[in-house]
Amino acid sequence: MRRDILRRFILEKANIRGEWVHLETSWHQLLERADYPPVIRKVLGEALSAAVLLSATVKHTGSLILQIRGDGPVHLLVVHATPQGEVRGLAQWTSVPEEDSDLATIFGTGHIAITLEAASNHERYQGIIALEGGNLTQALEQYFARSEQLPTRLWLTSDHHSCAGLLLQRLPEDKYASSEQVEAQAEDWNRVSLLLDTLTVEELRDLPAEDLLYRLFHEETPRLFDPKSIKFHCNCSRHKIETMLRSLGEEEVQSILSEQDNISVTCEFCNAKYVVDSVDATRLFTENVVDLANNTVH
Repeated sequence: MRRDILRRFILEKANIRGEWVHLETSWHQLLERADYPPVIRKVLGEALSAAVLLSATVKHTGSLILQIRGDGPVHLLVVHATPQGEVRGLAQWTSVPEEDSDLATIFGTGHIAITLEAASNHERYQGIIALEGGNLTQALEQYFARSEQLPTRLWLTSDHHSCAGLLLQRLPEDKYASSEQVEAQAEDWNRVSLLLDTLTVEELRDLPAEDLLYRLFHEETPRLFDPKSIKFHCNCSRHKIETMLRSLGEEEVQSILSEQDNISVTCEFCNAKYVVDSVDATRLFTENVVDLANNTVH
């Protein structure tokens, strides 16, 4: 039985926290939406795993969006993760990069942006850096380094069956820590980073969290927390499409309908299709309209 789960953990002896994620069903559901070439599929799966890991890491109650834009064969990649464990994503391309291409070959010159969207008021906080590094793991580690976040390491993998990832992050130092304690924490981080470098693609892809953490970090006393389920979900809706059309204005909508029988909008994330005809359009601009001339205010 496939399980899509996120596991948080702490390495108690090393003062390091982390997350592990493994996605199968949600990954397959995403892939059903488009026929991605293998090289694009691989980086999309890595980005999806990374978004889940980053969403679990940052102190934020809203959604996280990881976006890459460039002028290369793949001009856009977007993945979205919510606090409820819902994920979606897509990639758009004009040509197919060669197998085993690095980021520069796949995306050209571009940037990577991580956006945090507040759940309550939709206010956004965004960090952007140039897209650098041979792969997505290196690019995201540079993102953390340049944004002055806590030291962070990532390991990502993806194929047509599943995608997975592992994130390690050094916990903040006690401001009252002695110089010896600070040095010891730095040594712990270096030691755990070296252990992470021994991780293989097969181990990350195939082993459950318990076995993987024991194999890598058993001397660091890993402690796993309860699993969190991850699922594919798109939050598109007819209501959102109708709100967008209202924002265009009645004149513009009627102008479009005069040229074609209906307005058809397809969600790029899930391929859901929404059709609005002339009757629907009339309703959009007449429902909930109050005739003030025929209403008496008491």
